[in-house]
Amino acid sequence: MFDKRLMQMCPESKKYIIGNILLQFLELCCNALMIVTVAVSVQKLYEKIWSLNDLLIPLFVVGMTVLVRFFTTRYAARMSYLASRTVKRVMREKIYEKLLRLGTAYREHVTTAELVQESVEGVEQLETYFGQYVPQFFYAFMAPIALFFLFGFGGSWKVAAVLLICVPLIPGAIMMVQKIAKKILSKYWGQYTKLGSTFLEKLQGMTTLKTYQADEFKNEEMNRESEHFRKVTMAVLTMQLNSVTIMDLVAYGGAALGILLAARAFGSGEIRLANVIFMILLSADFFLPMRRLGSYFHVAMNGMAASDKIFRFLSEEEPGEKTDSAGKGDIVLQNVRFSYSQEREVLHGVDLTIPEGSFTGIVGESGSGKSTIASLIMGRNTVDSGELLIGGTRIDTIREDSLMKCITYVGFGSIFFKGTVRENLLLASPGAGDERLWQVLSDCALADFLKTENGLDTVLLENASNLSGGQRQRLALARAILHDSPVYIFDEATSNIDVESEEAILAQIHKLARQKTVILITHRLANVAAADCIYVMESGTVAESGTHRELLAQNGSYAKLWQTQQALENFGKGAE
Repeated sequence: MFDKRLMQMCPESKKYIIGNILLQFLELCCNALMIVTVAVSVQKLYEKIWSLNDLLIPLFVVGMTVLVRFFTTRYAARMSYLASRTVKRVMREKIYEKLLRLGTAYREHVTTAELVQESVEGVEQLETYFGQYVPQFFYAFMAPIALFFLFGFGGSWKVAAVLLICVPLIPGAIMMVQKIAKKILSKYWGQYTKLGSTFLEKLQGMTTLKTYQADEFKNEEMNRESEHFRKVTMAVLTMQLNSVTIMDLVAYGGAALGILLAARAFGSGEIRLANVIFMILLSADFFLPMRRLGSYFHVAMNGMAASDKIFRFLSEEEPGEKTDSAGKGDIVLQNVRFSYSQEREVLHGVDLTIPEGSFTGIVGESGSGKSTIASLIMGRNTVDSGELLIGGTRIDTIREDSLMKCITYVGFGSIFFKGTVRENLLLASPGAGDERLWQVLSDCALADFLKTENGLDTVLLENASNLSGGQRQRLALARAILHDSPVYIFDEATSNIDVESEEAILAQIHKLARQKTVILITHRLANVAAADCIYVMESGTVAESGTHRELLAQNGSYAKLWQTQQALENFGKGAE
């Protein structure tokens, strides 16, 4: 019912929570004073000792209590907001700081969609927990005790005791459903994040789905997952409604019992009319704080279920402190093994060396492990066993900022941000002037096109969707050249683009290879024919290595792939 971890994470919220509790308690006292005033006035009217002069004081008291209650309610809501505002800010800061510590390998711990849902919707759920549930948790136990003494001294200890005994039945009902609720809400959040991940995947792949006319199939798949989520949601609501019904029976049944006992005591002459009116009007307040706690409990449980996932992410094992820098030198993989899941190993003891200043090609069929090697070198994934050395330093001891300065990666799906061409280029080199920007754009055959637009101030839409595929890749190459790092990795950088763009990109890659360490990962062997060394990947292992001529002479896997590709490329020419 109460998570200490959240309170420890946000100690500054305590003062606002205490303020909220005190304001609610002051409101209860004002309510009791107003009811006492009304009860005494009715007693005087019943005994016919009432006069017009007696009207002024009750009206003043009632008016003042109403005014004070207005301000207490208003400032209690303010305290609620301040308490929840702090926790939302702190939780999001903690999540972001955790991401920075995990670095580019965070995807090994959590999916992007799940992380977005936890840091947005999950954190929002904690607003009710801190702003309403926690203050009500303490106030719900204070109010019945205070009313017990008020009823005892102002009426009947018997009625007070009966009402006080009935109050714990409500938290008892809450605790009964707590275990069920926790299990259901955990399942709810699991399905919620899964649905979010599925939706994001389908949204990102919409073009591919339309191309292969698989959108209807994926739509049915989404419908099945949505229906499953609907059933889980209905289970949560059913559980909440059932527990609310139980709490209402206890609350209003207990209040009715208190009223009945007070009426019997008045009938037997044990208490006066003012006492019975006071207890009748205030008996419901014995149960309302606890009843309100029950209402907040279900929303708070949703927030606590989300917080469990957040804390699980925050407790993920972090890489050890990294103090080394990525120096110049060879990139060496020694008996490297890696798997994305325990069921299937992707790399099986890979050994390869990429000398400093060399042009190295990595080729092989799809799924052979080419891109996985690039991901390991970039630090996006962690080596399971073996060693990956950069300049003689183990990659797991190299600081991420140093690694990013040392290596530039260009893939087939480079990301661009909404803004101008200049803004996207300056990400790689903030101090670059316009002359330098135009130079790299000219080298990548983009300058002429941009001059017909708005130059460096040409606006790019989300992920540069207003450019063609070839133009996006050339812009990605221009940004990479501006980064001016010792090592460049090109992972299928010329896939699915026009011939003109491919030729422009390959020309720049060969130019870079004369002064930088260049790793070219490609499925098209002609692109790496001029490489100093070519590694042929086959089912997660290095099958062959050597220069283009040496590999052809071996008449192995590389030679077969080369002959197949040459036959396909020359097929149309032969027909002509």
